[in-house]
Amino acid sequence: MHRVMGTETEYGIIAPGLLSANPTLLSSQVVNAYAATLREGLGNLAGTRWDYTDEAPLADARGWRLDRSAAHPTQLTDEAPVLTAEQIALERGEPADSAVLMNLVLNNGARLYVDHAHPEYSSPEVTNPHDAVLWDRAGDHVALTAMRRIASTPGFSPVHLYKNNTDNKSVSYGSHENYLVPRRVPFSQLAASLIPFFVSRQVLCGSGRVGIGALNQAPGYQISQRADFFENEIGLETTVRRPIINTRDEPHAVAEKYRRLHVIIGDANLNEVSNYLKLGTTALVLSLIEHGLAPLPELADPVRALQVISHDPTLTATVELADGRRLTGLNLQEIYFSAASRAADADPQTADVLRRWEGLLGTLRTDPSAAAGQVDWVAKLKVLQAYRDRDSLEWGDARLGLIDLQYADLRPDKGIYHRLARRGDVELLVGQAEVERAAVEPPRDTRAYFRGKCISTFPAQVVGASWDSIIFELPSQERLQRVQTREPLRGTAALTEQLFEQASDAEDFLARLLSGPEPSVAP
Repeated sequence: MHRVMGTETEYGIIAPGLLSANPTLLSSQVVNAYAATLREGLGNLAGTRWDYTDEAPLADARGWRLDRSAAHPTQLTDEAPVLTAEQIALERGEPADSAVLMNLVLNNGARLYVDHAHPEYSSPEVTNPHDAVLWDRAGDHVALTAMRRIASTPGFSPVHLYKNNTDNKSVSYGSHENYLVPRRVPFSQLAASLIPFFVSRQVLCGSGRVGIGALNQAPGYQISQRADFFENEIGLETTVRRPIINTRDEPHAVAEKYRRLHVIIGDANLNEVSNYLKLGTTALVLSLIEHGLAPLPELADPVRALQVISHDPTLTATVELADGRRLTGLNLQEIYFSAASRAADADPQTADVLRRWEGLLGTLRTDPSAAAGQVDWVAKLKVLQAYRDRDSLEWGDARLGLIDLQYADLRPDKGIYHRLARRGDVELLVGQAEVERAAVEPPRDTRAYFRGKCISTFPAQVVGASWDSIIFELPSQERLQRVQTREPLRGTAALTEQLFEQASDAEDFLARLLSGPEPSVAP
């Protein structure tokens, strides 16, 4: 279960006082508000430009590269956002050379940036699902901090952020996961084993949604926010013709050694147990695949099965397998759990994931409502049903859609999930003090430590960064100096903390870093 992993969250965004506002402009306000907060608190420049040099979003894991002329504009993530910083400055009535930031590389090793129409937080790399939950929650804290800054700034209309996946008006936005797997594992093998798992995983970690269909064309309640927006089994796209298995071959690591599995099918989770199991069970299934132990319950029609399971909160609907059998989503998950429980090592976190996986499957089978403390879609349904019973509301009532949205509101005094958490109605895995610390400090056991510490220690000299490099500008050097960080398990605290402590400045740090007998970051 232990492997390099991370999350990406695109937050839903609105400004109630500026309903016609450009969403990219609003998203830039979020990035710049957080930058202003960092400047105020730390006294240094918060923004470091993103280095697009190593980005390759059109490389396909099936062995080819999509031509740029055939790509959807949203696939071109190796280019600047739709609106440039200069355009945004002009739209604000500021000079074109104003310091408008579209990207931040944060002290905790994460990235906060404008992803077309949304602010996105990409977490630092971690090595286990518990830490992935922690640094994902740190992203929510960053977003909330930015919201509060905007609300307190004279002349700015408040901006509200939501950890959800659809505006229920045909638009869906992502909550992605990333897992490093060995390059030697055939991609076709990954896809075949993961499709039935991803189709059924929503019973554990769906976030729940009022409405059926991508256009919200039918009343009802379903398990997943994302299920109705998927159209293909396998493909390169992420915003159109969405596939269950995404084929982007952009490892952000040593390409000969690693493949980065870019998972786009998950819901954005507020419940920490749901998030923990989403990440932990997926990591376990990947280990099964790597060892040739994964089950292969092939589905007759995976896209249809994804939606059938999502549309049935009773968990009794069955989907057809290629061999003619009919199984529920719980049945499919039990197949994967059984394989994992037979093969897994006995380290404490793996054992905890297995224990929770088994227990939750049992609860969902006997009394789904009893899982409200661990599963977002169950907790949301419980709240919605209480309103329906009290006010005799049909599923098509617009008030239920508003409650659905309010569940995902990041403001602690407004968000329904946060109210449930304060009442002790949901199980928490990390404390608020841990979350606040993770928002400013990087994980210690991946290259994110090196990235975050470079940003916080040498802010004036670090002029660019990406997942696999840091760019320094030194007074004594005529050219920029790039430090490669392609190996995610180097650049850790164990390898570099002493260098940071000993170095008198950035030049001294790089001299020590690059003159040692073995590099501490590059492979």
